[in-house]
Amino acid sequence: MKVFGGTSNPELTKAVCEYLRITPGKMLSKTFSDGETQIEIHENTRGMDVFVLQSTCPPVNDNLMQLLIITDALKRASAKRITAVIPYYGYGRQDRKVKPRVPITAKLVADLITVAGADRVVSMDLHAGQIQGYFDIPVDNIFAAPLLLKYIRTHFEDNLVIVSPDAGGTERARAFAKRLEASLAIIDKRRDAPNVSEVMNIIGEVDGKTAIILDDMVDTAGTLTEGARALKKRNAARIFACCTHPVLSGAAIQRIQDSPIDHLVVTNTIPLSESAKKCPKITVLSVDQLLGETIKRIYNSDSVSTLFV
Repeated sequence: MKVFGGTSNPELTKAVCEYLRITPGKMLSKTFSDGETQIEIHENTRGMDVFVLQSTCPPVNDNLMQLLIITDALKRASAKRITAVIPYYGYGRQDRKVKPRVPITAKLVADLITVAGADRVVSMDLHAGQIQGYFDIPVDNIFAAPLLLKYIRTHFEDNLVIVSPDAGGTERARAFAKRLEASLAIIDKRRDAPNVSEVMNIIGEVDGKTAIILDDMVDTAGTLTEGARALKKRNAARIFACCTHPVLSGAAIQRIQDSPIDHLVVTNTIPLSESAKKCPKITVLSVDQLLGETIKRIYNSDSVSTLFV
C-alpha cells in the first residue's frame, strides 16, 4: 500500500500516514510559469494498491487538476488499484439543475476523476448522497458524525436542541438528535441567490435550550449566522455550531466573530486559513484516524460501514 498526498492538505496526509504507520509516497509537484501543473512520482508503484489524498478545496480548480494529474501519473505507472481519497468534494453543491441551461458540475467532476484512472473514491459527508450515483466506480461516503457526537457528548449536558439550517439537512440533524436524545428544530429559509439566504422562521422549540446548528459545510457563514440570530430572537440560551467542511470563504470569519454563536466546531478536511486559525470561536477536530481506518479497511477488504454503526 502507498499513500500519496497532494498539496491541498499535507498535514492531514502526514497524520493519516502516521496512523497507518507508513511513509507518505514520494512525489514532486511543480507549476510552470503559465500555471500548468506537473507531477513526478518518485518511487515504484507497479502492482500496488495506491491511495491519493487530496481535498478539492480552495484553490478548487488547481487542487482538482492536481488530483487528476496525480491519478493519471499513477495509472501510467501501472498501479494495480487507485483510490481517490477526497475528504472535501468540491463542486458538490452543483448536484442538480435548479433552473434551465445550468450544468450538473458534480457529475462532470465525477466523470473527470473516473476517466483520469481512479478505481474507487472515498469522500466525507458529501453535500448530497446522490453524488455517489454519479460515479461508475465504487464510492465510500464516510461521515464525521462519530467525531462530532463524541465532542458534543463530552462538552454539553442535557437540554439540547439540534438545529438543521435548512430543510435539506433535516435528515442529518434528526439522526444526531436521536443519538443524543435531544429535540429537533429546523430553520426555514429562502435563498434568492448563491451565498445569499434569508431566514424566515424556526420550526421547533428552542426557548431556554442549548442550540447546536448542524451542517455539512460552512462557506460564507451567511446562513449560519442568520440562523444563529434567529435562534437568539427565539430565546435560545446558548448557540453552538458543528460542521464537517470549513470552507470559510469571503467574510465568513468576521461574520462568525460578530454573531451570537458561542463556538463553531469543524474538522480538518479543509485546512484553515491563518485568519481562521486565530479565531477563538473555532475548534478543529482531526479526521486522520477516521480516514486512516477507512483506508486500512479498504486495503484489507474489510467492512467500512461498521465504522458508523
